[in-house]
Amino acid sequence: MPKFFISEENITGGKISITGEDVNHIRNVLRLERGDNLTLCDGKRKDYTVEIESFETGRILTNIVNVEENRSEPPVEAILFQGIPKSDKMDLIIQKSVELGIGKIYPVVTERTVVKLGTQKDIENKLKRWQRISLEAAKQCGRGIIPEVKNPVSFKEALALASSSQLGLLPYEKETAKSLKQYLRTGNVINSVSIMIGPEGGFSDKEIEWAAIEGLNMVTLGPRILRTETAGIAVLSILMYELGDI
Repeated sequence: MPKFFISEENITGGKISITGEDVNHIRNVLRLERGDNLTLCDGKRKDYTVEIESFETGRILTNIVNVEENRSEPPVEAILFQGIPKSDKMDLIIQKSVELGIGKIYPVVTERTVVKLGTQKDIENKLKRWQRISLEAAKQCGRGIIPEVKNPVSFKEALALASSSQLGLLPYEKETAKSLKQYLRTGNVINSVSIMIGPEGGFSDKEIEWAAIEGLNMVTLGPRILRTETAGIAVLSILMYELGDI
């Protein structure tokens, strides 16, 4: 069944109005008609099964048939701090991270970040694009929220944010002893995890020192060095598997 996200303010009594570009998609691409059903989500983990009542200028009016809690959200809040990579790799990282259950994504400027963010307008355009990718991925995989792609932060800002999580993980190629399993199989309930991923070239020695001071845990991802667009996805996959979400 097709799924779309709507704002809570579009919910009135037993009806929900659909507005914006989704109207054209539902009417002219999916070619749904009066009486057809679809799923709407308020972005706060609540799904609505609705029946189309009428097509009006600029909106579609629907009747609520059923309401239930979204069941696709993971049992842990996972936050990805991603060193900004070159080219369009960030698009893939966002898409797959959303599919795997990420809660938030922070683009991070590190010492070895090559990409220039440009003007404030350039940054705003990048964020709009990245948030759009997050939205489309959330719709496709049935998420109950739309993971937010936050404004880019410096590495030190990222460390301060990551330190508030219950568990902070930083995959590091020079770490050979401590694996993810050691931190995920302690028997303790884990509610929040921050994952710090470097750009191409990884983190500098100074950044690794700062991360250790802030309490992040260096972990190995095995004997092979993973690309920046692979590392975060690998950590998320392992995390969700170990916590019973996959």
